[in-house]
Amino acid sequence: MKKLVSIVMTVALVLCMLSVTALAEEKTTVKVGFIFLHDENSTYDLNFINAAKEACEKLGIEYVMRTGVDESEACYETAADLADSGCNIVFADSFGHEDYMIQAAKEFPNVEFCHATGTRAHTEGLANYHNAFASIYEGRFLGGIAAGMKLNQLIEEGKITADQAKLGYIGAFTYAEVISGYTSFFLGARSVCPSATMEVTFTGSWYDPSLEQEAAIKLINDSCVVLSEHADSMGAPTECENNNIPFVFYNGSAADACPNTYIVASRINWAPYFEYVITAVQNGEAIDVDWTGTLTTESVLLTTLNETAAAPGTAEAIETAKAQMEAGELKVFDTAAFTVNGEPLTSYLADVDTDAAYTGDTEVIADGYFHESEFRSAPYFDIQIDGITLLDTAF
Repeated sequence: MKKLVSIVMTVALVLCMLSVTALAEEKTTVKVGFIFLHDENSTYDLNFINAAKEACEKLGIEYVMRTGVDESEACYETAADLADSGCNIVFADSFGHEDYMIQAAKEFPNVEFCHATGTRAHTEGLANYHNAFASIYEGRFLGGIAAGMKLNQLIEEGKITADQAKLGYIGAFTYAEVISGYTSFFLGARSVCPSATMEVTFTGSWYDPSLEQEAAIKLINDSCVVLSEHADSMGAPTECENNNIPFVFYNGSAADACPNTYIVASRINWAPYFEYVITAVQNGEAIDVDWTGTLTTESVLLTTLNETAAAPGTAEAIETAKAQMEAGELKVFDTAAFTVNGEPLTSYLADVDTDAAYTGDTEVIADGYFHESEFRSAPYFDIQIDGITLLDTAF
């Protein structure tokens, strides 16, 4: 009897092992094609490139990278070429790529097309087209705390007065993504330095070192004492270093190039999203139409704080706020923290279901805060709040 039981157990074990092996063999082979607007010289694209390499190499899958792909028909042609070459996932990293990615998704229904910063996946109704972003406004808020702490230090040291606590911010375009970013940065600074104000100027380009440098000079000459940016080159940070102006960066550390003035940077870590998409395709699982990474998914990160430039107590202030965010106790766009034309904001229809006129269609204020990136992944906070002055709005 014991011998029979042993045989039965052995047979069951063998069958189980064969089943596991069969399931492993059933996994889809994945090849990913990546489309980047610029190359490694752009901090924005470099952040994506590093995450793509990290995820693909970790999971041991084949990948192809195409850099310098314009927001034009070139994106469609590149996407189609990647699909034709055997890629079953194609990813693009810039807002202006969206029309062309949708065009390719319609032509190649068996390929998954994933797009960062886009807005239309939830309304297009395509099973193979997906948008993704992260709650980077939380990272920018934390970076704003670092800026506000620096303002406090300058005030305490007698280098400026409280009413001279003026931040400067360089934006690429007047898109909601940029507005959400500079507003959350400002609110972070205001949370620790209540007298802070901010000026914003725009370049009309995601990546232009000369324009970003000129923008930095403009803000510095207008008495901005701490700068930040939503642009992708070292133009502004280098100018800040040359003028001994503290700054908060985006998408990567500038500690080596600007050791005396660089404080910290926030960035989106795209590796968790890439791993999620690759694993889903391998397992034949559906990919979220709109995916939003968060602090808890480690999709929103801060670089190592540069203690040389940071004010005392900055690390502790950031950690406290981060813990409150993760616990749901701190909301970046708490409507008690800002006014619009001198009045509190109690209701707002945001343009979530994007149309050509950017018509508001979704109520996004509830429970005392603006619910950013909850109704779709890409930001839709496009409100001009008090305390921020736009120097130009041509872009």
